Amino acid sequence: MTTDTKCTFQITGWDEKTYQEIEGSAKLSNAKVTQSYTGAIEGTSTIEYLMSYTVHGTATFVGLERVSGTVDGKTGTFVLQHTGGFSEGKARSSWSIVPGSGTGDLASLRGSGNYVAGHGEPAQVSFTYTFESNA
Repeated sequence: MTTDTKCTFQITGWDEKTYQEIEGSAKLSNAKVTQSYTGAIEGTSTIEYLMSYTVHGTATFVGLERVSGTVDGKTGTFVLQHTGGFSEGKARSSWSIVPGSGTGDLASLRGSGNYVAGHGEPAQVSFTYTFESNA
């Protein structure tokens, strides 16, 4: 059975380093981020983003996030693969659970989601998931 639900996350730590400056004030950077989740996902996570900033103040990013916590009363970890961007003061990302990345009670968790977050505010997450019976 597929479940459509919502949750929020709050960034609890952000360590970003530029690794290449591009002429015209654009840059490439990576950020190590920690977050806490409440709602459909209860727990914490660590994520690494690779970002490409433009001279216009927008950015494109990809990331891998390891979530440790509880979904639907089941406990374990899983990895999310992100693709997103930043513009007009908001970060937007679509993500999916990496198949086979789950541990513990979350080994069979499959799903996808997306979020929108303004600077410093909790991200509003839409999350669709299922537990595969043969995983």
